[in-house]
Formats: sequence, structure tokens, C-alpha cells
Amino acid sequence: MRAVIFDEVRGQPEVRDVPVPEAPVGGVVVQVLATGMCRSDWHAWAGHDDIALPHVPGHELAGVIAAVGHGVRNWKVGDRVTVPFVCGCGKCEWCLAGDAQVCPAQEQPGFTHWGSFAEYVALHAADSNLVALPDNVEFTTAASLGCRFATAYRALAARAQVHAGEWVTVVGVGGVGLSAVMIGKAMGARVVAVDRNPEALAVAARLGAEHTVLADGSDIPEAVNRLTDGGSHVAIDAVGSEQTCADAILSLRRRGRHVQIGLLPSIDGNPQVPMSRVIGWELDLLGSHGMAAVDYPGMMALIEQGALQPQLLIERTIGLEEAAELLPTFDTATVAGMTMIDPAL
Repeated sequence: MRAVIFDEVRGQPEVRDVPVPEAPVGGVVVQVLATGMCRSDWHAWAGHDDIALPHVPGHELAGVIAAVGHGVRNWKVGDRVTVPFVCGCGKCEWCLAGDAQVCPAQEQPGFTHWGSFAEYVALHAADSNLVALPDNVEFTTAASLGCRFATAYRALAARAQVHAGEWVTVVGVGGVGLSAVMIGKAMGARVVAVDRNPEALAVAARLGAEHTVLADGSDIPEAVNRLTDGGSHVAIDAVGSEQTCADAILSLRRRGRHVQIGLLPSIDGNPQVPMSRVIGWELDLLGSHGMAAVDYPGMMALIEQGALQPQLLIERTIGLEEAAELLPTFDTATVAGMTMIDPAL
């Protein structure tokens, strides 16, 4: 099969012919018909995750089951499926409680093993992790759910528990940030979008952001405080840097809730977080790490009904060759939506 692969941390990815994976015990092989490129893929390439080399990235995917491993009960060849980017073991106390996204034995395509920037990908614990794809949901739409959209959905609905009428500030409106804008608007929240890219802010406004703030070096928390009459109730850092994390936290009103979605790798020591504000204003700091397969039906129903339209977030679809060129620059790419990959192109 053809796959995007790199041999060393920060090495130039290239498209090569590599062996098709075998279905693991309890798992399946999926023919990848769509996969998303995410900032998390860049983090893996940049060496911020512990990966074995050579490596094939990619963790947001949808496709058709091509092979079924021993012990799989609920799936067959030809089934249309997607999957969360965190695949739980299906057996531990967290998986049995419906919290596979924090499973200590989790597998993640594109991180713990070769991922979906390829024509085929192996997935583990299929009976616990696969999600059936309705016929009226396109593969590109489904692939957009696995990391960014599902993470944003759970961040707002389950972690922050956003209520109608609350202010939500989203710092960084790439794929996950635009997802948060759309979902927040659908939940009845009043959304402020912050980004350095005017085109991304224009998309956020079309998706329902009440206000947009250009991150041009000005005081972001002050701007949000002015627009929301005292700060937002909920803040999302959808980028993952000391600056964006601090801007999000300092944009909150007292007793506000901050959700950290963007990965926050340390540069020199641990990232600096404005903890004095957290303590003095009794702010809640929450992490959000994807969403388990058991929580997909509610989100999928809203998509089928048209209440949520993740397909509107897709900016472009590219092939594997272009994906190999784009990955090393994805942290600074000026995107106004999601980049999807079609391995057949």
C-alpha cells in the first residue's frame, strides 16, 4: 500500500510502498477512504510524542473494513466505520465505565502504531471502539469527527457543561476551534473567536461566532473582557501554547471554566500557567482528550438531523503526496478549516 512515512523526528515525510497491516487479534484493518491532518500529527512528527520510527502518522479516519481479526464479534468486512482517535482496551475500569478516552492501555493510530496517512490502517479492540457510519454521512465528514470535532463536542457538552446564554471564548479557530464555535452556537452559547488568521475568523463568524478578535499582539483578555462585560464563562485553548493558554484563562470571568484541548508541550521546563488567577478567581481547569465510542450516538444523531454540520468545516481535500509536503509546516500553516486527505488521490 502507499503511505506517508518518515524515518526520523522532523525528517522529511515521503510517500512509499509499505506492507499492508494485518488485522490484530480483536481488531480490524480498515481501508482508509478519508483521513484528517491535525496539529497533533505535527506534534508527533516534531518529536513531542513517544513514537517508534519509521512512522506513519494519521489518527482521524473513516473507511470500510477490509479484514477482521480473530475474536471480533460485531463487525464484518464491508462495514462503513469511523473510530475515536483513542482506542480503549475495552476491559479496564475506565473503559467499562464509558471513559475509554483515558484508558491506561489505550492504542492510538498514528501514535502508538502506524496511522491512517495510508491506504489501510489496523485498529485494535474493534468491538469496543468502532463506530458504525450511517449511509447518509460521508466518509470525509466522519473522518473529521475522530479527533477535533468529537473532542470539541465533549469539551463543551461534558467537560465545561456549557449552558445556553453563556459566553464561550475559543482561542485558535483551526479545525478543533471552528468545531467548538459551531457546537457552542448550537448549544445556545454566545461565542467569541480569537485567531491570528483573518480568514479563519471570517469562517468562525459564518459559523456563528458573535464576536471575532484578531490576535495581532494586542491584549486579548482585555478585548474579551470588554466584549463580554466581565469575561467569558468558558474558555477553550484550541492551539496549545503558553500564550494561548494564558490568554484563554485570563479571558475568563470569576468562577469560569477553562478547557485545555491543544497539546501544551514544554519548551524549557513546564509551561507557565497563570495559576494566581486560577486560585484567586476560583477557576476550573479541565482537560479534554477526545471522546469514547459509547458517546458517539448523541453527536451522530445531531449530525444526521442537520443540527451539527461538520462537513462545513472542511477547507480542502489533498492526496498523500501533498500531505507529505504539508505536514512539517502544519504548525504555521494558515488554514481556515480542516484539511482532509484522500489516499486514492
